[in-house]
Amino acid sequence: MRVIAIDGPAGAGKSTVARQVSTATGLRYLDTGAMYRCVALEVQNSATDPNDADAVGKIAREVSVVIERDAAKLNGVDVSSEIRSSEINAIVSVIAAHTPVRDAMREQQRRWIQAQQGGVVEGRDIGTVVFPDAILKVFLTASPEVRAERRVGQTGGDIKAVAASIAERDHLDSTRLDSPLRPSEGSVIVDSSNRTIEEVVAEIVSHFERVDHG
Repeated sequence: MRVIAIDGPAGAGKSTVARQVSTATGLRYLDTGAMYRCVALEVQNSATDPNDADAVGKIAREVSVVIERDAAKLNGVDVSSEIRSSEINAIVSVIAAHTPVRDAMREQQRRWIQAQQGGVVEGRDIGTVVFPDAILKVFLTASPEVRAERRVGQTGGDIKAVAASIAERDHLDSTRLDSPLRPSEGSVIVDSSNRTIEEVVAEIVSHFERVDHG
């Protein structure tokens, strides 16, 4: 499968970079983080306990989540803005740590790739678990300070509070039992801290062209 797997921590620039890599390569784009956020929104809307793995897993299996290039739809409704709220930020790592939820989302992600015959997929376990045989695996990172500044620029808020939130998210993602966040074997590590989006995209596309053409 012609899959470009882009993993990395919060605020590394995965979504922005993946979209542009998608455009440059002609491969479709899938934001797996938005899938987990849709589940989190349904958990919030239904007043379900985010820590109840069985209940949250049932929601993940039953809801309709459709992720398009510029829209995230939950049960047919565009929730692109709602899933980026601070309330969802606060619970999405808890929800994403549940194995029943990850199982449900991975199944959907693999079906999507089969249907598209490849794609640019970004998340936190794409290269390690979902598509370990991806033609190109990238671990996109940046310094904590840069990531916090980017988040403040996107969503506003106090820099110290955002930095603390990102640090907590990093801890939860990297220490969870099911598919912790880490670079996958054979991945290319790209640090976007002091580079433009165009420079990062160009590097990833260059790696892809090399492996795609054998």
